[in-house]
Amino acid sequence: MTTPCRTISPAAPDAATRPPLVTRALMLRFVSMLGSSVSFFLLLSVVPRYATASGAGLATGSLMLSTVLGELAAPRLVARYGYRVALTAGLVLLGAPALVLTASDGMAWIVAVCLVRGLGFALTLVAGGALTATLIPAERRGEGLALVGVVSGVPSLIALPLGVWLAGNVGYGPVAVAAGVAALAAVVSVPGLPDREPDAGKPVGVVSGLRTGGLVRPAVVFATTALAAGIVVTFLPLAVPSAYASVVAVALFVQPAASTAARWMAGRYGDRHGAARLVLPALLLSATGMLITALTGSPVAVVAGVAVFGIGFGVAQNATLSLMYARVPASGYSTVTALWNLAYDGGMGVGAVGFGALAAWTGYPGAFAVTAVLMLAALAPAIRDRRTPDAKAGR
Repeated sequence: MTTPCRTISPAAPDAATRPPLVTRALMLRFVSMLGSSVSFFLLLSVVPRYATASGAGLATGSLMLSTVLGELAAPRLVARYGYRVALTAGLVLLGAPALVLTASDGMAWIVAVCLVRGLGFALTLVAGGALTATLIPAERRGEGLALVGVVSGVPSLIALPLGVWLAGNVGYGPVAVAAGVAALAAVVSVPGLPDREPDAGKPVGVVSGLRTGGLVRPAVVFATTALAAGIVVTFLPLAVPSAYASVVAVALFVQPAASTAARWMAGRYGDRHGAARLVLPALLLSATGMLITALTGSPVAVVAGVAVFGIGFGVAQNATLSLMYARVPASGYSTVTALWNLAYDGGMGVGAVGFGALAAWTGYPGAFAVTAVLMLAALAPAIRDRRTPDAKAGR
């Protein structure tokens, strides 16, 4: 999430004249970011358990499917109604359905709630992401995007395992209500945010972006790692033997913790040496982590596996987005945000649905191992970008 290089001035006055990074507007944006992320991650691993094993993949898959569809439409909605309206609508659609999640345990009801929440989450991602980019000074973009990555990683670090723990100790209802309130409460911060800039330039369309090799290659690599992430958060609670149930909560803490730390370090490294160097190692680390996690009967292997995967996933998050931003003008940032999030949520959805079918045939350990091998299919675009780090988007 940083530019490939940065000129470091030795002069103290230059550093002193840099524009402030943490402004009032960015702090307000952090409020809406935290609200939407807490709401999303509190229920991400809880809903599959509420839906039971037979519907776990369908629940996560429907959430991610509607998120992907929403991300395709979100840039047009933002262009028409502005950041504030789109972000408010997203928070409401994400939070309100969570309040009524446990009104029924029928699969149709759960899927309907997930579909609406997915649309809301898509709006918060695209509208919020594009807005965030306008709040970070160009001179400090690398540092600012690293900070945003840490802030966005905190909710998954805490809320993902907390949701699972709370569901087991106080029930699904209170967790669902907490997730709903988190998103709805964040609405109060939106009126203080700036709206879209009318003279931002002609935007790059999503369809055009999908035809651009320099954007598609890093997106494919990231989608591959996101596919594995969807598998971990959905099926790890089901794959680990019940005798080691406490290991799941630990693992679901370790994975986002490792990702958050790696995302920060990747941003700093990418500033100095270029993000393209990190894409291939990120893919290899992610695949290795999945292979280690295949030893689901070993608590040590599970925790170590998700830690290695988390490092790879965090590096992939930062490096791929940084590379995509570097390959478009400022008017293309909203398209990059949409494409990157499409890769994220599409990958998670495909992973959740496909892994369930695969595990029914091979069992969970075998399915984790097969997934690790299949991830290597993304080596080709990763190697291509490593060899041509300065390629323009159209190449």
